[in-house]
Amino acid sequence: MPAPRSWYVALLLAIFLGWFGLDRFYIGRYKAGWLKLLTLGGLGIWWLLDIILIAAEYRKDRWYRPLVHSWNP
Repeated sequence: MPAPRSWYVALLLAIFLGWFGLDRFYIGRYKAGWLKLLTLGGLGIWWLLDIILIAAEYRKDRWYRPLVHSWNP
């Protein structure tokens, strides 16, 4: 199991590159990342939803661990 993912990195990826699903790839949700990439962020809906869920600390990584608040976990 890899190290826990950073909350800051996930949030920045969601804001700036979330249209391409990079935030989902980063937290280990590859299938959802590909789907988000192919639909360009679910036409903007998934993009906005992911920003809100990560900022509210609701989004977990692939192994259901919370994202950690550090730049370098």
